[in-house]
Amino acid sequence: MNGSAVSEFILLGLSRSRALQLLLFALVSATYATILLGNFLIMATVWADSRLLQSPMYFFLANLSFIDMALGTVTAPKMLHDLINQGNTISYGGCMTQLFFVHFLGGSEMFLLTLMAYDRYVAICYPLSYTAIMHHQRCFCLLLVCWAGGLLHSTTQLALIIQLPFCGPSELDNFYCDVPQVVKLACMDTYVLEILMMSNSGLLSLLCFLVLLGSYSFILVTLKSHFEDGSGRKVLSTCSSHLTVVSLIFVPCVFVYFRPFSSSRVDKMASVFYTVITPMLNPIIYTLRNQEVKEAIRRLRNRCVFCWA
Repeated sequence: MNGSAVSEFILLGLSRSRALQLLLFALVSATYATILLGNFLIMATVWADSRLLQSPMYFFLANLSFIDMALGTVTAPKMLHDLINQGNTISYGGCMTQLFFVHFLGGSEMFLLTLMAYDRYVAICYPLSYTAIMHHQRCFCLLLVCWAGGLLHSTTQLALIIQLPFCGPSELDNFYCDVPQVVKLACMDTYVLEILMMSNSGLLSLLCFLVLLGSYSFILVTLKSHFEDGSGRKVLSTCSSHLTVVSLIFVPCVFVYFRPFSSSRVDKMASVFYTVITPMLNPIIYTLRNQEVKEAIRRLRNRCVFCWA
């Protein structure tokens, strides 16, 4: 382990109170079940409905749901295990693996949300050219670029982390392994490394967020002339759903990564938000605000009832 004397880390978690741990276990269990069921429902609905699957927006939405399921699975099961068993250690290899997948999935999700904003921009600002620009092959290639971007981001983070020596103490002030807390435990001056990682994670979050805001600003300007006759309300509802999801993800990430690394209770709350809460809220936001998805879910339910009858 590159000369490191630490073979495992201790996760301090969210609370040391046993009563609060049991309450958190119940809440996180319900949240994780909602993540799995809600996102799986969206994936199944899109893949079972050919009309939705042929639409780039819903094709990307199904992939977003897959990422949310995976991201919740990287952190929630370990948190539940630690809450119920009061066993809060994680091996060095397990910590590095968790850190890699959190940033791989998180980075891929940021790029995917940016791609979804671009898709809405093309659909609204260039409607006559939309099908030519966002054809199925191009959508698939753009999706691969999102995954490749997430992989590059995460690999860079891990490559910088694994070179660090860890001599103790080994306590991470969080419920999972993340860059700010791990870097603080290194037995060396990490100032330059923190700047590099802030440039990687912080700038990635900020730049994607600014691109998203720019895309939706152009969309709102384009829709302004259609507000009176009501033709822009449906598109505005879809865009507002996207903006809600974007805010829930990007604001906590910019807060945590785009400043000098530190450990605080606010950082942990932000981590809970973008690793557990947001993956739970995404399917709720998209289904409650989207009539097409609700109708497709109804058709899928009727089809399942007919098959069981």
